[in-house]
Amino acid sequence: MPAQTAFSAKLVHRFTDQFKPVRVQSGSFLNRKKTMSYYHLLLTNDKIKLANRHQLLFPSRGSKTMSFGNDFAWLHYTWIDIGTPSTSFLVALDAGSDLLWVPCDCIKCAPLSATYYSNLDRDLNEYSPSRSISSKHISCSHQLCDLGSTCKSSKQQCPYTMNYLSENTSSSGLLVEDILHLQSGGEGTSNSSVQASVVIGCGMKQSGGYLDGVAPDGVMGMGPGDSSVPSLLAKSGLIRDSFSLCFNEDDSGRIFFGDQGSTIQQSTAFLPLDGIYSTYIIGVDACCVGKSCLKMTSFKAQVDSGTSFTFLPGHVYEAIAEEFDQQVNASRSTFEESPWEYCYTCSSQELPKVPTLTLMFQQNNSFVVFNPVFVFYGNQGITGFCLAIQPDDGDMGTIGQNFMTGYRLVFDRENKKLAWSSSNCEDLTLGKSMPQSPRNDTLTNPLPTDEQQRMNGHAVAPSVAGKAPNNPSAASSRMISCCQNWYCYLFLLFQLVSAFS
Repeated sequence: MPAQTAFSAKLVHRFTDQFKPVRVQSGSFLNRKKTMSYYHLLLTNDKIKLANRHQLLFPSRGSKTMSFGNDFAWLHYTWIDIGTPSTSFLVALDAGSDLLWVPCDCIKCAPLSATYYSNLDRDLNEYSPSRSISSKHISCSHQLCDLGSTCKSSKQQCPYTMNYLSENTSSSGLLVEDILHLQSGGEGTSNSSVQASVVIGCGMKQSGGYLDGVAPDGVMGMGPGDSSVPSLLAKSGLIRDSFSLCFNEDDSGRIFFGDQGSTIQQSTAFLPLDGIYSTYIIGVDACCVGKSCLKMTSFKAQVDSGTSFTFLPGHVYEAIAEEFDQQVNASRSTFEESPWEYCYTCSSQELPKVPTLTLMFQQNNSFVVFNPVFVFYGNQGITGFCLAIQPDDGDMGTIGQNFMTGYRLVFDRENKKLAWSSSNCEDLTLGKSMPQSPRNDTLTNPLPTDEQQRMNGHAVAPSVAGKAPNNPSAASSRMISCCQNWYCYLFLLFQLVSAFS
């Protein structure tokens, strides 16, 4: 039986006298130990490391989101830049799906001309991988190819089909890898450009609502799935595994990748669906209308920014609607083409006092819906309003964008929780400085390695698998595998010299 061999290496602090020959040889200045300049150097280095750990990312054109009302189905959108040279797309923000797709080499797509839409001042764009020098095909053998088993050859380009809850609404095409242009920022850090490799659906064919003005320029899926933009950014080590959305009443908002929220926020845990954290599910303990908390109104709901309005299980809907009807000081009425059942007329030009709607969670956490009604306007001003909730046939509800208004919502996948704090979406200290165009000092980041992908499979909870600081980068993966052989000592020494020279 061969004898076991052990290897050891002496650890040397890079700012000590023992490391001085390496630093002097590289031209670096060594501060004398225990001097003020020595401790200043240590503190500066710590701040740099902490800033990298808490980096925030947002689209290169800024963190701002916008809603165009009924023209674009009341969803929130943001401008993103893709490819080299970059092309701009106005994508809908959808926490209920995983894929980022844009109209691409179109066979059947929505109109992209600004003249087709009343709220656009410029034409929308169509993506073509052949015109981007940074694009790469994703093959059927790729770990992120869900339809790989349907391919005739593993080398064939991976197809995709996304079916959405809206009737006959889908997007289909081929998967590619390309650059998403982002900006980094954070408290105490300067803004800089970041190029991150992401998976993009080359959407050749759209159907249903996507041909009728809903997200004509694409969708950014931000679900927990492996192919979503937040998942890829987190697994690459660029951000903490979290993101935030903030929707204001004036149809504006903010989006930040890596944001874990404020110290004053409330929260509730995400729940698995059939043992898997495949979407953002929360459990509501009770619902309150005004000061009346209703019995038997607990339910589970998907939190989905890609749904304009809110749907509740039938029995919960009936209890809330009937209590709301008893408390509201307005006459019941109907409005032509209104999808809602409980509607009211206004006897004056001002909206009457509307009962508050509150969702209660464990540990007495509460979510007050700032605006549960949809207001109708006529030539003379306000004509009426409706309780903007609809019943759902199943046991699962959907918390849509209208319930999210007025909040900074944090999808903290690292800690498996949804957090919220009231906000006007403008006084976020992390969003004060936002460059409007890409900078030259751009950092390019590849897709997560196969090892990083395996660390966050569908069957693993985000809190375990998605901690960005603990995920191995490409360099640390090499170090782990290297330490299994006798080259490890030389490699570690080389890494120390190159990193700090």
